[in-house]
Amino acid sequence: MPKILLAVDGSEHGIAVSRRLVESFAWYRDKPKIELITVHLPVPHIGGMGAVVSHEMLDRYYREEGEKNLSEAKKILDGAGAAYNAHIFVGHIAETIVEQAKHFGCDMIYMGTRGHGAAASVLVGSVAIKVLHLAHIPVVLVH
Repeated sequence: MPKILLAVDGSEHGIAVSRRLVESFAWYRDKPKIELITVHLPVPHIGGMGAVVSHEMLDRYYREEGEKNLSEAKKILDGAGAAYNAHIFVGHIAETIVEQAKHFGCDMIYMGTRGHGAAASVLVGSVAIKVLHLAHIPVVLVH
């Protein structure tokens, strides 16, 4: 059974990527196992921030944002009867995607080329290019 890392960001484009992956299930003898991930950039550390924002508050923020980013993809995968594990990570996006694909033993990375809004499209486009350069497994980019 193939194992695919599906990286989403909660955008409409990320939702479309999830649908496209489900549509590709017919290509496989057995439905692939999915590692569904979202990666949040770390909040910049500002001097004295710890006096106002606790570690627990920051963790809750990452968890809540991550769950929002994963929610639609989970619905799509659930509707298709796909086996998946959902994960929320904090870090540099491209590097984290590639590291986690390796960690989970994935055979392929499936992701979009665009994210939230016009400014994010530039950023996520650069993320997609960076993933292509860093990954040692096939990367499927959905435009």
